[in-house]
Amino acid sequence: MEITKEKLLKELNKDLEWEYAAAIQYVQHASVMTGAQYESIQKELIVHSQEEMQHALMLAEQIDFLGGTPTIDVEKREISDDTLTMLKQDLAGEELAITRYKERIEQAEALKEYGLRRILEDILIQ
Repeated sequence: MEITKEKLLKELNKDLEWEYAAAIQYVQHASVMTGAQYESIQKELIVHSQEEMQHALMLAEQIDFLGGTPTIDVEKREISDDTLTMLKQDLAGEELAITRYKERIEQAEALKEYGLRRILEDILIQ
């Protein structure tokens, strides 16, 4: 599929929606998990939530730089009463993000947006 700047901006905004959603989901999951065995995971989820908001800021800045308007929409969040299900939901979200960012890196490369590519690679590395 031919990538255009407009299509790239649309996809970056969708990535931004997913970053917002992940931050919210991690906070909610960390707050409702039960069991002493999950205490360290709860702390890690809060760290991840903060990282997701940093990613959101990085994306928003790039969207603005490319002439778009960063979205305020939030993608679907997953909740559960079961801690293991929550962790599976969080893992699925991370896997989706990895797939989406790999696509976005290829698109940035195709459009010769090397600065954007670098930012996306930094997000992916984290």
